[in-house]
Amino acid sequence: QPNAMGGREVGGLANQLAAHLDIENEAHQSLVQRFWLAPTIAKKAGSNAIDMFDEIAAGKIKAVWIMATNPMVSLPNNTAIKKALETCELVVVSDCIAKSDTLKFADVAFPSTGWGEKNGTVTNSERRISRQRPLVAPYSGAKNDWQIMCEVAKKMGFEGFDFTDPSGIFEEWAQLTDFENNGSRVLNLSGLVGLTKSQYDNLKPIMWPVVKNQPYKNGQVFTDNQFSTADKKARFIPITPQLPIQQTSSDYPFVMNSGRIRDQWHT
Repeated sequence: QPNAMGGREVGGLANQLAAHLDIENEAHQSLVQRFWLAPTIAKKAGSNAIDMFDEIAAGKIKAVWIMATNPMVSLPNNTAIKKALETCELVVVSDCIAKSDTLKFADVAFPSTGWGEKNGTVTNSERRISRQRPLVAPYSGAKNDWQIMCEVAKKMGFEGFDFTDPSGIFEEWAQLTDFENNGSRVLNLSGLVGLTKSQYDNLKPIMWPVVKNQPYKNGQVFTDNQFSTADKKARFIPITPQLPIQQTSSDYPFVMNSGRIRDQWHT
């Protein structure tokens, strides 16, 4: 299962660039493009998980790489997901187990590492970054997701993927959070730029922002009553509570749900 908060920080959603930058903001596009010296960059949000599979089924998306999730089980409308994967020209699946409902549709399968084999960082919902160290060596020929992506990128002819250790990836991400920041963005890891390999390996859990030479700001957000909105004001959204649309009756006295709970997401 992916690290939800950490994934958002590094641009893991289809509507974000890395470091919490907006994919449809021209200034943010330019910033990321300059930082990575990229010839091109995405300029509009991609599809969310449900819409993506609709576009796969319609032939608009012709290749999909599924990592750390099992959509044949976790997404609604199993029949539609099955149709999409059967239609797709190229299905790549990275997983840490040998058999899953989604792996049945894979044209290419990559053996990935599981939680106890991973080495890197995760971030929880209070913005606290924690070092994750492996408990055991990767099983058989399994590789970490970052290693697999780097190898594929190099095979495709892309530059900038010569990482040999997760500390190098962390360093690049920290640099991006500080690139032309000037304190204007909340996600700021300038105080973690330039860590040695030893300092990275021994990093204690720390809450961002981590601001260079300004430790009094560490972990503090919105202390000046300035929020992450265009006018810097907080947003309050009024709601009208209402009962479920489907009500029980004498004819239909039962309510059925899938039985899935929050912690079963991604299976």
